[in-house]
Amino acid sequence: MRIIDPHIHMFARTTDDYERMAKHGIVAVVEPAFWLGSDRRYPESFFDYFAHLITFEAGRAAKYGLKHYTCVGINPKEANNLKLAMAVVRRLPEFLRHERVVAIGEIGFDKITAAEERVLRAQLSLAEETRSLVVIHSPHQNKAEGVARICRIIEEMKLTKDRILLDHNTEETIEITLDTGVWAGHTIYPVTKLTPARAVAILEKYGTRRMVINSSADWGFSDPLSVPKAAALMARRGFPDTRIKRVVFDNPCAFFAQSGKFAVR
Repeated sequence: MRIIDPHIHMFARTTDDYERMAKHGIVAVVEPAFWLGSDRRYPESFFDYFAHLITFEAGRAAKYGLKHYTCVGINPKEANNLKLAMAVVRRLPEFLRHERVVAIGEIGFDKITAAEERVLRAQLSLAEETRSLVVIHSPHQNKAEGVARICRIIEEMKLTKDRILLDHNTEETIEITLDTGVWAGHTIYPVTKLTPARAVAILEKYGTRRMVINSSADWGFSDPLSVPKAAALMARRGFPDTRIKRVVFDNPCAFFAQSGKFAVR
């Protein structure tokens, strides 16, 4: 089965991972911009990072037959430096024009501060103005509070919900995400997010419409093969191939195809 990992941080992975992913059916990845483990001090550091994702990572992936797409944005961990964050937001439009940049992301909340909300709203406004897709990060702590606040902001700003993917859902957040009408992402990350069994249980209970699963693999304890492993578990739990394909291929295709740039069929 052909698989898409719609949220993975290959910047932090080795080339061997690309080879293993290709052997397990992954044909395309989407890499949202993220925190690199230490806060950046200059806007130019972000711009160099975005350029690296667009060029070098796309080249690494292509050597193994994978298509690589990128999202650009200010992650919530660095949004509390408002001067820096807004300087980066002002330059995002030039990166959004690139043929491999399919969304603004990942953006959202970390500590759920006023500064984070200001930067989130600025990027959501930009997305609406440019008709860009958005990948939103829900916080690791106080997740239910963060997701509820994100969903209120989406409603208040009257955003186009078809173009929003709210990621890192768990059992405590999935209902409010689905009730809001946006796409729902589930991250299979062994320690801090979902196990494959928990993710599959959510799909059993709530269905597969507008649902995607991802690995969010990075420099932490994570697994770039999380999505194929979850697909295998879905098969063992009795999901028909059509529903498995919907989650691991059709749904991410449908979401990112709205960018007009996602050429995976």
